[in-house]
Amino acid sequence: MTAAITVNDLRKTYGPLTAVDGVGFEVGPGEIFGMVGPNGAGKTTTIECLEGMRSPDAGDIRILGLDPRRDGYELRERIGVQLQQSSLPDDIKVWEALDLFASYYRKPAPWEPLLDELGIADKREARFSKLSGGQKQRLFIALALVNDPEVVFLDELTTGLDPHARRAMWKLVRAIRDRGKTVFLTTHYMEEAEHLCNRVLIIDRGRIVALDTPEKLVANLKAETRIVFTAAEPDYDPAPLRAVAGVTRVDVAGDKVTVTGRGDRLVILVVNALDAQQARFRDLRTEQPSLDDVFMAMTGDEMKPDGGAK
Repeated sequence: MTAAITVNDLRKTYGPLTAVDGVGFEVGPGEIFGMVGPNGAGKTTTIECLEGMRSPDAGDIRILGLDPRRDGYELRERIGVQLQQSSLPDDIKVWEALDLFASYYRKPAPWEPLLDELGIADKREARFSKLSGGQKQRLFIALALVNDPEVVFLDELTTGLDPHARRAMWKLVRAIRDRGKTVFLTTHYMEEAEHLCNRVLIIDRGRIVALDTPEKLVANLKAETRIVFTAAEPDYDPAPLRAVAGVTRVDVAGDKVTVTGRGDRLVILVVNALDAQQARFRDLRTEQPSLDDVFMAMTGDEMKPDGGAK
């Protein structure tokens, strides 16, 4: 099956700074492909080269078999782009924006159904300045889809949105994929990448440090599982838990006990040990390794909820 996106040995420098250093990957048709990395890792430069907005110094890019530099006009008819920072005139109405953007393409898709599909039909006559953050993002998605593209680029789609609006956007991204589109997205939210993407590329200092499905990235990390519970007795003795097979560490902070270890039966063994000890406890939960743990291990950074890196 022909790849929707192919990148080979992509390089871009700005004076002494190497922003992208030999990046290469493929994106399959119908895939939701995510790219994550700390600020300054090369994400924006990479996606702008793919979109044809920036010329690389070296390397080869093919989007639907087209070179963004040589075939830019033809390619723009077949891709949709939602930029990280976008705006429209305050007084432009929703329908006017869609009608204007549709006029840029030779074969635009009917934009009226997009209003219903994206849940902004009731905002057809609303001016841009009167839309909420989530409604503006939905409009920008509609504008990216107005030419019925085969590949859609979504750059930091949900930054600044509340959790409810963010999850609504996730549903829209899946709907775009279900329409047969290939989706390439960048995000600062590890949970977003983990829930949405078929595969995730982690880039750091201009180089790819990991590329696989979220499940395999987490599994390959071989990180430990944490079991956390609240001891009901103030004089709880954690010593028996340290003897449980697979347990590597037991930490006690007040009445909170954290057991760290490995093994498929770790939770069962810990609960059995608590039962044998006749220890009373509550609020037991497990904390499984996540894509955020992978990110920290690969880059030495932790993503902040507000969209930056520590």
